[in-house]
Amino acid sequence: MLRIIAKLNLESEYMKLKAIDLFAGAGGFSLAAHRTGIDVQVAIELDKLASETYYKNLVENYEAQTQVFCQDINAVDIDSLMKFQGIKAGELDLILGGPPCQGFSSHRINDAGKDDPRNDLLLRYFDFVEKFRPKVFLVENVPGLLWPRHAEYLNKFFSLTNLHGYHVVGHKPFVLNARDYGVPQNRKRAFILAVRADIDTTDFVWPPKPTHTKIGQPEWVTSSCVFERPPESVLIKFRERLVEKFNMPYELAESRIKQLRWGSPITKDDPCNIHMEHSIDMQHLFKNTPLLGDRTESGRQLECHKNYNGHLDVYGRIYPHLPSNTITTGCNNPSKGRFVHPWLHHGISLRHAARLQTFPDDYIFHGGAMSVAKQIGNAVPVKLGEALLKSIINLLSSIESEAHSGFRGSINFEKECIS
Repeated sequence: MLRIIAKLNLESEYMKLKAIDLFAGAGGFSLAAHRTGIDVQVAIELDKLASETYYKNLVENYEAQTQVFCQDINAVDIDSLMKFQGIKAGELDLILGGPPCQGFSSHRINDAGKDDPRNDLLLRYFDFVEKFRPKVFLVENVPGLLWPRHAEYLNKFFSLTNLHGYHVVGHKPFVLNARDYGVPQNRKRAFILAVRADIDTTDFVWPPKPTHTKIGQPEWVTSSCVFERPPESVLIKFRERLVEKFNMPYELAESRIKQLRWGSPITKDDPCNIHMEHSIDMQHLFKNTPLLGDRTESGRQLECHKNYNGHLDVYGRIYPHLPSNTITTGCNNPSKGRFVHPWLHHGISLRHAARLQTFPDDYIFHGGAMSVAKQIGNAVPVKLGEALLKSIINLLSSIESEAHSGFRGSINFEKECIS
């Protein structure tokens, strides 16, 4: 006797998650979403050149179906936006966005930034949460957001979160370092993930576990990966400097140099393949700065540095054997940090900075050098964004699978012989 057995194919095809990106900048978070299969339907960004970068790359080049609005977020009519996009309350899966962080920056001393009007943009963000009622929302900001002097703003944000039926996962912001997720950069940022109260997060792990560590498999990605391999003579000097400056045993220094992964050459026609044009004095300064060196090793001392031992990264060369220092909005200017090329006598190029933020080389930034540096420095590193979004996708996909037992899968028929 033959019995026909029907088996459901568990490879169901759920619809893409839908998101909007507020304070979208040049599109780092949205690119991460695009790569992980999330449909970003709306992006809002005030800066005209950043909006152009977003549109030219994500919409025109990568064919994302995103409506890009270059507009002050305070002037956006949220009800009209929802109607225009055909989105009803509760239908959106995710809101992304990092409100401008200058008011919370560590570069501001004493109580500077405490009453910065840009801090209110964090609360404006919640107006969108209230209207759209997404399943989750994710906020990115600088670690300074957690400082006591900003407690009033953060507490208000948490109160609104609870009032409108959301809970913050872990009951606090988490400070994550991009280097722990495959980004060749030592970059700390605070993330707040909130989930709608009707969603079960019992087995949900947040933040996602690091994928890279200082000692392990795999290790942190070093900044060498954004630079093309230097001549052998330079590598020999690197080895000597590791021994000299860091007291590294010769065998270990030799091993570290051999293990470094180098990047591909930057094409000459890449519009981001530019660096600052330095004065003769600056060029001389960089020539006198040894590999792995900083301003104290250049032989030049400014009056303001005579009795000051801080800010050693200023005019310093990038360490190729470690993740780079944080890429900021002044990333092409050696006076703003350790942004001098590891062995050449000028600052890093804009493409180097973009690579350190894990943007691909076909991602072209629009505007002048200062604008592009700002766009790159403000972005969420793409690989970090991917790691965070994959975790959120897993959460929402598990909810989707439970809610749709009648999923769209194929049916396989098999014959079984029974006696």
